[in-house]
Amino acid sequence: MARVYAAILLGLTLFTGLVWLFDRLYWSKQRALAGVNKEPVLVEYCRSFFPILLVILLLRSFVAEPFRIPSQSMLPTLERGDFILVSKNSYGIHMPAFEFEIMATGKPERGDVIVFRYPPDPRSDYIKRVIGLPGDTVTLHGYRIYINGEMVPQERVGEAFTPDGDPAILFEETIGDKRHLVYRMPNRVQHYERSYTVPAGHYFVMGDNRDNSNDSRIWGYVPEENLSGKAFFIWMNWDWDAGEWPAFDRIGNSVE
Repeated sequence: MARVYAAILLGLTLFTGLVWLFDRLYWSKQRALAGVNKEPVLVEYCRSFFPILLVILLLRSFVAEPFRIPSQSMLPTLERGDFILVSKNSYGIHMPAFEFEIMATGKPERGDVIVFRYPPDPRSDYIKRVIGLPGDTVTLHGYRIYINGEMVPQERVGEAFTPDGDPAILFEETIGDKRHLVYRMPNRVQHYERSYTVPAGHYFVMGDNRDNSNDSRIWGYVPEENLSGKAFFIWMNWDWDAGEWPAFDRIGNSVE
């Protein structure tokens, strides 16, 4: 959906800009020769909206883009209904709507929380945490994760409950230099016994809600060209699907 919105925004910006430009270069002169002072309604609206649309397009394409979290797969880091900002220049500058790279600016690191186009259906946007980089071997052994033969440190913190009231076990996990919390669901434990070798130009990702996440363990790797950006900030929370009011205590939290 993000690409659809981007295409609509790009189209509206181009349309209003071209109407304004043609008016400045041609139509306004024709009106002056005809003694007409009143500006057509279409031109007036395009002249007013073009700068606004252009600023929104530039900010959304090259600085930060908003996304809404629709599921609980990233608990406890992100809750359903969180509205987040995603840095659009962390992993490259891309052409608006078309998403081909204009300039390389960086690559995902282990532990980054990324938004990407879901490989089985690129029309959908997903958010997960990067576990394996290109060339890594990720081995899952029960609760444990091994990256290139080294166990990812994981320490039990205690017990907790999800927003829906389901019991969970809280762990602190360290990937690279990043620490974050993950959930294990004792009533739906999923044990994976498998190794994955991440291909070049791809990433292995998992949700922080480890027993309730549709991620690389199921559908494979994220191609680099599917990356949208790095999540970094929560600017609102409103789970209206559950009939809840906005949660103001979530506003302003960073995404670790």
